[in-house]
Amino acid sequence: MTNKTVIKKNSSITFINTKDTKLSIQFNLDGFSFCITNNTSKETLYFSEYVFDEKQSNPENLLDKIKEIFKTDSYLQKDFATVLVVHQNNLFTFVPNQYFDENKLVEYLNYNIKTLATDFIAFDDLQSINAKNIYVPYVNINNYLFQNFGEFEYRHHLTLFIEQLISINNSDKKEVYVNVTKENFDVVVIKNKKLKFSNSFSFESKEDFIYYILFTFEQLKLDVEKTALFFSGDIELNSDIYKITYQYIRNVSFLESSNYIFNKLDASKHSNYILLNS
Repeated sequence: MTNKTVIKKNSSITFINTKDTKLSIQFNLDGFSFCITNNTSKETLYFSEYVFDEKQSNPENLLDKIKEIFKTDSYLQKDFATVLVVHQNNLFTFVPNQYFDENKLVEYLNYNIKTLATDFIAFDDLQSINAKNIYVPYVNINNYLFQNFGEFEYRHHLTLFIEQLISINNSDKKEVYVNVTKENFDVVVIKNKKLKFSNSFSFESKEDFIYYILFTFEQLKLDVEKTALFFSGDIELNSDIYKITYQYIRNVSFLESSNYIFNKLDASKHSNYILLNS
């Protein structure tokens, strides 16, 4: 028996001509979201987010939830010109191009996480930082999506996030970007369009949350009074994790998307930043 799936936000639309559209899907153990974009105009036509009552314990349970969504959501039963799948998890590591050997993917990952013999390992090429993001995609979900759509592109969420940040970063000072989900968050530090730091952390309490952020500031010798920190994702002004961050770090704001779809959503412009800028 699976937990109830809840639609948190969606834009209202009655019909989509999918001849020239792109479907972008992002999922983690906490939820599933997708948007439909016109390939020519780049306008996001539709967005929907499902938030699970409880975090799924493994990729098999997550696939069961996704199958439920596909059976009931008519927007996912259309034909699309292109499909992008975004795997969001903390099963990754970065390796500079000069040290990268495609035959050593397991070795790279085993420095940070425990891999299984049955794990399929993939990598994304981040040309903007001359590095590879090596990660474990949920191959069972990839197989299911292939049955539905045929060939598609898939990438790790942190690959997209870093590429998005580098494209907008123009500061000659280090800036900190924190993307939040229910129980995890990514910290990315960029200066002059160059990646200085990237990692993901799990948290259960606001104290866990601020500990990792302050630890990052300390290790990188960042000034808590002056260094800019930008939040995106599942965090709001009235949330405990925002309040405790602002107690210790003064220059805090939200990384807002310029995507027009937010004018049709009951959602903050910094939420779902990765997917709605993919």
